[in-house]
Amino acid sequence: MPSGEQLTWLFFSLRGRISPSPYLLGGLMLFIVRLFLLYRFLQTEQGSSAQSGWALALLVALFISTWCNIALTSKRLHDFGKPALWALAVLAVDLLIFLVLTFVRGDPGPNRYGARTNAPA
Repeated sequence: MPSGEQLTWLFFSLRGRISPSPYLLGGLMLFIVRLFLLYRFLQTEQGSSAQSGWALALLVALFISTWCNIALTSKRLHDFGKPALWALAVLAVDLLIFLVLTFVRGDPGPNRYGARTNAPA
């Protein structure tokens, strides 16, 4: 079982290298934490103080997990002999892809994956 010092290094340090397994497990853990907080936020009554608390927790977790993702990716890139600065490029590309997929409209009309959007094929 990893010690607190090892977990601090894994999620917050930009130094060292990691193999695919800790990268995958660390990334999954961060994803599950964010997903849980989002779930709790969405399950509380809209406008309630509980929802405000979950919103704050989610916001804090998003900021912290972004740094943790940069740290994990930096160490994984170090395993390929690449600098940590590339982790910011990976994050920027990920954000750019998310924004493109969020705001760019898809094909109008039917295509080979379905007759219309937001409906089963």
